[in-house]
Amino acid sequence: MTYLANLLLGASLTLAYAPFSYWFVTPVIFTLFLVLLHQSKLSAFKSGWFFSLGWFGAGISWVHVSIANFGGLPLLVSLLLMLLLCGYLALYPALSFHLLKSKVPFKHWSWALPALWFVTEWLRGWVLTGFPWLSLGYSQMHSVLANWAPIIGETGISMLVVGICALLGRQLYEKRLLSAFVSLSLVYGISSLIGHISWTTPGQKSFDIAMVQGNIKQELRWAPEQDGPTMHKYMTMTESAWDADIVIWPEAAIPRLEALSQLYLNQLDEKASASNTGLITGIVNYNFETNEAYNNLISVGVTSSKQEKSIQAEKQAEKTGYYYGHPNRFAKHHLLPIGEFIPLEDWLRGLAPIFDLPMSSFSRGDYRQPNLLTNNAHMVPAICFEIAFPQQIRANIHADSDFIITVSNDAWFGNSHGPHQHLEIAQMRAREMGLPVLRATNNGVTAFINEQGDILAQAPQFQEAVLRHRVHNTSGVTPYRYLGDLPHWIWVAISVLIYLRVKRRSMYLYREI
Repeated sequence: MTYLANLLLGASLTLAYAPFSYWFVTPVIFTLFLVLLHQSKLSAFKSGWFFSLGWFGAGISWVHVSIANFGGLPLLVSLLLMLLLCGYLALYPALSFHLLKSKVPFKHWSWALPALWFVTEWLRGWVLTGFPWLSLGYSQMHSVLANWAPIIGETGISMLVVGICALLGRQLYEKRLLSAFVSLSLVYGISSLIGHISWTTPGQKSFDIAMVQGNIKQELRWAPEQDGPTMHKYMTMTESAWDADIVIWPEAAIPRLEALSQLYLNQLDEKASASNTGLITGIVNYNFETNEAYNNLISVGVTSSKQEKSIQAEKQAEKTGYYYGHPNRFAKHHLLPIGEFIPLEDWLRGLAPIFDLPMSSFSRGDYRQPNLLTNNAHMVPAICFEIAFPQQIRANIHADSDFIITVSNDAWFGNSHGPHQHLEIAQMRAREMGLPVLRATNNGVTAFINEQGDILAQAPQFQEAVLRHRVHNTSGVTPYRYLGDLPHWIWVAISVLIYLRVKRRSMYLYREI
């Protein structure tokens, strides 16, 4: 099989993810690739790299939209940057395939590949702050394998998928069709049965929640002359929602720095408090003394908590819960390279417009932060692609957490499949953690997601909208929320021990011969 064939085979995996969601593509394509990899005399690393280059090249092609439209670079240069990113991401799966073929006999691939895959994917999600997009488990969001999410998480589903594919690959290669059929029947049958287990159930609290989608064009978001019109638009769109318990605005909905928006924020806080409403909004805070900027979520209006009472006593005010620097806020921790911080900033700044985008030099918030509190609801926050990091979400869930709230601005990516993949990731987080997810965006896809990962309500893309729904909190804990990736690391340790035993036995047999 040629490297071009590997490239095309990998590119076809895009069909397994949103907005296409043909989940069966993943097991078919991946099984076929593993069989061909075993048979091929080509380099396993190169074959795996070209396969993964096609996978990422087609799957995150939406990144090119932001580079081409807002990066200020010639088309050829933007395509080369896109190729560089995808080529880098392809190194991690390629390493798995290289180690698999060079170190492990074909008959042992079904237990070795899940361990290798987990480690290399963990590295992809950690090195250089990580970019764990298009992990294989997300492609199974709409298959019965998603029933494993509350138990082993998306990372575990990825391991399960590659393990199944390796097992099927060997059975098909050896023409054991009945064994392959039985294996598939067992895996999908058990997965279907697991779906009947309810790890969490609706709780006693419910909230009438409204999310405002302003549909502000990306080229206007940071234009200084547009600050006033944008802020007025969000205030006007919220007029119909002041009777809701909670109102949510998206990432950086207020385009003016927090320190310069005090009059507006105080008016917003007074309006929300008078309506007995809590409001959460994205805003950028810049500390002029330390020269630190943070991509923040802040809460204004009603909080109904002991913390709020102490704040009110401190301020000697009964109706307002907001003041500049108040603690009821969240600062984004996982910053997007180039978009929110510039690696090697002293060298790259000024080389090209893409390295000097507005709001591209943020400071990092803490990994663990208190939940946002609004109208007696405890929210686990995630800004933009932070929702792709399950361990960060898990680390910020407390016993009294009611919902996960994620805000974003996907206007960077136009009418591509990027925002739909982003929504799919949020659905997986809901199912893993057993918590509803509230997803507010600037131009879509704004949606309410229940604890099963199902979309309860969704706003149309590229339109102004106020999406409203009553959402219940949940009671109970999923196994994955409790254990995280610990079982996967145990599997890695066991696999290493099995590998060493197999290797030792093969060396002993070789000496006997």
